[in-house]
Amino acid sequence: MYKITDVLISEEEISKKVYELAKTIEKEYKGEEVVFVGILKGACVFISDIIRKIDLDICLDFMAVSSYGMSTQSSGVVRILKDLDSDIEGKNVIIVEDIIDTGLTLSYLRENLMARNPKSLKICTLLDKPERRKCDIPVDYVGFKIPDKFIVGYGIDCGEKFRNVPYIGIVEKQD
Repeated sequence: MYKITDVLISEEEISKKVYELAKTIEKEYKGEEVVFVGILKGACVFISDIIRKIDLDICLDFMAVSSYGMSTQSSGVVRILKDLDSDIEGKNVIIVEDIIDTGLTLSYLRENLMARNPKSLKICTLLDKPERRKCDIPVDYVGFKIPDKFIVGYGIDCGEKFRNVPYIGIVEKQD
């Protein structure tokens, strides 16, 4: 059984950072359309909040990938469970991710989406764990750099639990 042992990032800090990221994106893409690609399930809360703060023409799509399953460790094997519903050729695309850990999943996704010839492709993540990185991946918009702790909340789960927690908490296994 897992339990939240500490709050790493408060609901208020998340809200402020989401607004800052949204305004940065809005400024960079002024007058252009942007396709936001949320990576399910973890990024669902983050993408919902960020797109509501952006005053641009946007399209919203989702991909579902798996590299964790029910584990707390990435397997390193990426499987696409749900692909995009729309064509991104010639479009500005921003991948919205909850957390970048090893970078393996995002590296695979980036390569996959670049092969579809978007006008531009950028990455936005709420959380970045640079200590765990196994591959070099360019990240354009980062909310918070965090330590190498297993975290949950704000859409991020542990065995499908804790997604509804409004803050980012550190979770540990309890006896």
